[in-house]
Amino acid sequence: MTDGVRVGRVIVRHELRLMVSLVLWLARRTHGVGGGAAFGYARGHGAVMFGFAFVCVVETVVLSVLLLDWPTVHAVVLFLDVYTVVIVVGLHAADVVRPHVLDPDSGTLRIRRAVHVDLRIPLERIASVRRELRMSHERADGELNVEVGSQTTVTLELTEPVTHVTFFGRPREVRIVRLHADEPDALVRALAAGRWAPQT
Repeated sequence: MTDGVRVGRVIVRHELRLMVSLVLWLARRTHGVGGGAAFGYARGHGAVMFGFAFVCVVETVVLSVLLLDWPTVHAVVLFLDVYTVVIVVGLHAADVVRPHVLDPDSGTLRIRRAVHVDLRIPLERIASVRRELRMSHERADGELNVEVGSQTTVTLELTEPVTHVTFFGRPREVRIVRLHADEPDALVRALAAGRWAPQT
């Protein structure tokens, strides 16, 4: 498979997952939570996304008026602008319907960010967890920063690496994971108290 075809498939899959997330959001349902405890991360970020969507709507209306004399160009630009608005709203929907999940049955913490990040960490590999607000992040080997609004609020250190697969399918081994949660204290307490321990 050529790189172009592979990239194309990744992008199509990404768009389809956004559409599914949009449907779930409209139906007020979540994805992949099951019997686990959900920890959201989209609170406060929605206003930014809807602000961006509003700007896109204004641009759509303005361009639609300006291009009325060029029907073909008008149709193409209108389609692209409307599709952009749908994607922006879909990104917010994906944030809402795909929360982090602490699952005692499977013994995992599932860390997600829209449809871009989906990392399962076995709970026995978590060496430490702490509340830590960070507003800037530098890329480093062995570290994964799952930011929302350029910030993370929880830091996990692992006893051994887990494999994170990037957006385009490249595997990375990570031992430190930083993520954002709307209620970081609740997530830290749940992990530190061992409430995730598998049932016997």
